[in-house]
Amino acid sequence: MYASLRIPHFVSSVRAEKEKEMPAPTVRLISSTMVHLRESSSSHAEGSRRRWELTAWDVAMLSTPYIQKGLLFPMPPGPLYAAIQHLKSSLSRCLLHFPFLAGRLATDLETTTFVDCSDQGVQFDVAAADGVHVSDLASAGEIPAVVNSFFPLADGTVIGFDGYSLPLLAVQVTELSDGVFVGCSFNHVMGDGESFWHFFKSWSEITSGSEIISRAPLTERPPIHHECGRIRFLVSEEHMARFSSPPLRVRFFRFSRNAIVCLKAKANRQLRPEVGDISSLQALTALMWRCITRARRLPVDQTTTCKMAIGNRTRLDPPLPAGYFGNCMEAIAVKAVVGELLAQELGWAARALHDRIKGHTNLSARKFVEEWVKRPSVYHGLFEGNGVMVGSSPRYEIYGIDFGWGSGVTVLSGAANKYDGKMSAYRGKGGIDLEVCLFPHFMSALESDGELLDMLSIV
Repeated sequence: MYASLRIPHFVSSVRAEKEKEMPAPTVRLISSTMVHLRESSSSHAEGSRRRWELTAWDVAMLSTPYIQKGLLFPMPPGPLYAAIQHLKSSLSRCLLHFPFLAGRLATDLETTTFVDCSDQGVQFDVAAADGVHVSDLASAGEIPAVVNSFFPLADGTVIGFDGYSLPLLAVQVTELSDGVFVGCSFNHVMGDGESFWHFFKSWSEITSGSEIISRAPLTERPPIHHECGRIRFLVSEEHMARFSSPPLRVRFFRFSRNAIVCLKAKANRQLRPEVGDISSLQALTALMWRCITRARRLPVDQTTTCKMAIGNRTRLDPPLPAGYFGNCMEAIAVKAVVGELLAQELGWAARALHDRIKGHTNLSARKFVEEWVKRPSVYHGLFEGNGVMVGSSPRYEIYGIDFGWGSGVTVLSGAANKYDGKMSAYRGKGGIDLEVCLFPHFMSALESDGELLDMLSIV
């Protein structure tokens, strides 16, 4: 049995009581403008394209909330107004490489949804968070609700389908007392996490003085989509599902590099796969699946599900180029009976995830597209009441993003796509940072879970 009384839970409880006594900080919107593509030569290939085709993976995202991610930075040198104007100017130049992000969704009545690249603009908001300091967010495990207001289109019910009228990309620069937060709301129809951070890094490169970006977006549709036939799916609001996030606690659990090494070794030692090793993320996901299931005190005969968002770029045959821009991911699922999940060792759950991911091949990815073209639909119900889901990836080099002010302090996300059991994995500065969303009473129980705290205590 794992110990249930640990000092970290006591400390977090005291912090929570102090926060109740303090007035909640507010965010003031200072300005909201539209940024358009800077004038380019007629020879610019992407600038001349008027229509951007969507794939099955893209159209399926029409009912999915926008991606809302951003980075916290120390205060830029010099006048902040000048830094913000420079951000706006560099965004205009960056859009020459990503002109589809300044477009809007449109419908071809003979086929389906596409992107009209007529440069209707990217929303650019400037705001101020009175009384919020970098230290309030950089070192805190608990993520305060004010962070949700650091993003434009902050309503978590905004979905891909709204891109017919709303910007496909919206940016907000929020001034803190001693820092700046740069947040983006990115229509998920336009791309997955890989594409989101591709754009974000490209923007930072231009802002910091580069004349070119390190990786141009490749937007040619994969051969599989040409082979499977044209998409014929005329969508309407009837196809959509809007989800309003319930009251949740959101906090980071930061696992050191040594903790991840120990966790991975433990999972492989307990149940080594026949081919290949259990990965760090598979071992961490297995740990959190067990700990959250235990925190929920589910009946032993109930079924619980663990989902992971995995990419298809390297699984396709031939694999897609590294710069491919768009969606190319799916969510795989593993089910287990609660009693067995908790009775077995960590390696048992990690092996189940490993085998499911290993079994997702080129044939699996191709089958999804082939069947989707025959019976198109949008994603509904990616979350389950007794389950967990891990999104994002520690592969993304988010701390390599530099607008000329140095590396970001921490990554934060908005209100969109948050529900009980949702987790986002990021490459931390010393290991893996895991953002976890849970109902408050489940989070309180999780903070006292001995198996979790044993790993968090490894420095």
